Amino acid sequence: MIIETDDFDEALRFYRDVLGMTEQPAFGSGGDDRVAILHAGLATIELASPTHTRNIDAIEGAPHAAGSKLRLALEVDDTEATVAATEGAGVPTIATPTITPFRSLNARVQGPSGWQVTFFEELEPLEERVHSEGFATDDQR
Repeated sequence: MIIETDDFDEALRFYRDVLGMTEQPAFGSGGDDRVAILHAGLATIELASPTHTRNIDAIEGAPHAAGSKLRLALEVDDTEATVAATEGAGVPTIATPTITPFRSLNARVQGPSGWQVTFFEELEPLEERVHSEGFATDDQR
């Protein structure tokens, strides 16, 4: 789940510091582009500033959904096959599969109830990606 938040510091404090969710390094370009990926059991919660969500929209080639604060992101084994399956079920594709700078293959569809759903396939393990430019925790930027 990706949560766009206008008060990034308060959201990060609540999820990471109050609830104790562990933060992993995540790709961000600095400045107002802030992101924190937090482990929440078998899921992660990704907090993102409005600038970061617009940057991801641009990377994925998807239009920005103004006013949409929640977007679901699901890790899949094969992004292209998943998009083909959703298209076969009549689900509109918003952004076709794109290799991102953070080494995943992402695509986006228009899910039910107005939610956008991103499918992502990791192209290399986290242990390798964290050594790439742009990866850090929020307090390391």
